[in-house]
Amino acid sequence: MSNASPVTVLGLGEMGRALAAAFLTAKRPTTVWNRTAAKADEPVALGAVRAGSVTEAVTGSPLVVVCLLDYGIVRETLEPVAGQLHGRTVVNLTNGTPTQASEMATWVAEHGGDYLDGGIMAVPTTVATPEAFILYSGERSVFDTYRGVLAELGSARYLGDDIGLASLYDLALLSGMNKMFDGFHHAVAMATSRQEGSASGFTELLVPWLTNMARLLPVFAADVDADLATAADPRLTQGLDVQISALANIMNASGDAGVSTAPLESSMAALRALLAQGHKVWSSPASVRQLRTSS
Repeated sequence: MSNASPVTVLGLGEMGRALAAAFLTAKRPTTVWNRTAAKADEPVALGAVRAGSVTEAVTGSPLVVVCLLDYGIVRETLEPVAGQLHGRTVVNLTNGTPTQASEMATWVAEHGGDYLDGGIMAVPTTVATPEAFILYSGERSVFDTYRGVLAELGSARYLGDDIGLASLYDLALLSGMNKMFDGFHHAVAMATSRQEGSASGFTELLVPWLTNMARLLPVFAADVDADLATAADPRLTQGLDVQISALANIMNASGDAGVSTAPLESSMAALRALLAQGHKVWSSPASVRQLRTSS
């Protein structure tokens, strides 16, 4: 679509305003709507058109980008204008689950609209920068039609026609991030338990260490893929006795420092479960298999 093709943004929280600003920076005609009308003031000052109602917003563009709190609010917002979705495309960038994405896609299709689900891998300040990428899933033809428009928000990564893939990957990526932050907080709590320790000084060591360790992730991923396909022997392993001993030391040192060991207990339980199952070594494939079967 050309830059003359308009877009509508529903939802003007911090992220929604960043999305609208990205479209406006790209010189794209942009209509905005938010339940609290004052939140439209900022994008309107940048050149957006303020919609007085959801109906006015949806009918203002062939492409409707939605960024609200949750899927329940998305449905609540769109239901009164369901008849206006015919012939339009809804791109839902609201955080949700694969099941919710599938249900929303079905509902939009029932009203004659096209649907893409998405996951924003950015914070508002990095939207439309090289750091931002946004995941999309749904019909390839729909994505291809709007690829250029969506690229104005950040790198547009198409995952496939399985409508739930974008939300699944979004949540999985956030899970990895949350675990990293949890590990950071636990590590800093340990390192600063003595008077000489500082969070800043410790983090100067932690960042290069984690950066180096992150380079192993593609190897771990290849091991998991090979295991799923052929039950091949993984390339990176370590004795479970070594893993358990090291983690026990971390937990003992945490306790001695007055730091909770609760974040580590599930990891220790998982290692001991592998040992009880007859495993002698730790590997990524074994850990992934265990997580899939322990729910």
